[in-house]
Amino acid sequence: MKKTVHLIENAQLVLPDQILAPGWLAIADGVIVDLGEGQAPERGTDLGGDYLLPGFTELHTDHLESHFQPRPRVRWHPLSAVMAYDAQIVAAGVTTVFDSLRAGSDADGGVPSEDLWTLAGALDEARAGDYLRADHRTHLRCEIATNDVIEQVQRFSGRHQVDMISLMDHTPGQRQFRDIALWKVYFTGRTARTEAEANAVVERRLALHAANARRHRRELVAFAHSHGVVLASHDDAMPEHVAESIADGVAVAEFPTTHEAAGQSHEAGIRVMMGGPNVVRGGSHSGNIAAEDLAREGLLDIISSDYVPASLVMAAFMLAERVADIDLPEAVRMITLNPARAAHLYDRGAIAIGQRADCVQVHLADTVPIIRRVWRQGRQVV
Repeated sequence: MKKTVHLIENAQLVLPDQILAPGWLAIADGVIVDLGEGQAPERGTDLGGDYLLPGFTELHTDHLESHFQPRPRVRWHPLSAVMAYDAQIVAAGVTTVFDSLRAGSDADGGVPSEDLWTLAGALDEARAGDYLRADHRTHLRCEIATNDVIEQVQRFSGRHQVDMISLMDHTPGQRQFRDIALWKVYFTGRTARTEAEANAVVERRLALHAANARRHRRELVAFAHSHGVVLASHDDAMPEHVAESIADGVAVAEFPTTHEAAGQSHEAGIRVMMGGPNVVRGGSHSGNIAAEDLAREGLLDIISSDYVPASLVMAAFMLAERVADIDLPEAVRMITLNPARAAHLYDRGAIAIGQRADCVQVHLADTVPIIRRVWRQGRQVV
């Protein structure tokens, strides 16, 4: 065994296909260099029988923007927002996070275009200062019907790395909001606008969709392929949506809204992502398909924390408990190995020799998983 920087012992090591209990692993230069079952070859950090999972890879989280805009019309200090977000993400076990940033201005929704540059600048400042505890990458959520989405993506890519693009269309009457009446309920409740104001927004957005959506999607797909950027669809609902995703070379189907769309995506080799809160709550908060139902049929590949970072670890343990055909290693792959591979990251996502030493200690308090410690590349960050 190589000289180790750190050794972890007396743990339940959750490997991709089995659990070693008790198990140990050795870390050198930020990489797992050895592991085994039974007593460790020397004393190290004793986990007292707790689980040791790979660090989580998060592809879609709303939390950066919510830290920056904690209330409507309130903007927090951008670097402070980034640091609070980073702390929350890492405390939830996430060691690799794709920061979700909106591209495409939405004056009606209160999201000015300046937010994209402000947050990107704050993230760059945090990287330059070595302030970040997680490995941060960029996921541009591109609203294809907006007038300026192409210009923003091109400008952004000239200054910053783009790792993932999701093709989003929140136009009333489309995908998640196929029922325009439900969209109005959502919009008026979130913005305190009147129904008359909502009707005017619907009219404007339908016009933007007709003018922009198809052309902008083609341009974004071409950009992603030419720059080696991972593509995700969003809220696929019908067979034609999935067919479009297949033709465009989409790798991840974010939150398909129907069983049919999820099944067709999975069959086509597109990894199906659902939200951890959906798993924990036992269903979708918006009335769409339940993630657990997809898991029971073998159609769920990736879990995202979406709007609750702590839902990742809870969802993995709950699926292993609730679904007879899913054991803990398979459930853990949904928050570690599967999202990492979908994002073309091959150096992380598993407790295995040669992988990055991104690790999470999890203690079960009765049935509730509690994160006790987190290591990123062998360095404890929580």
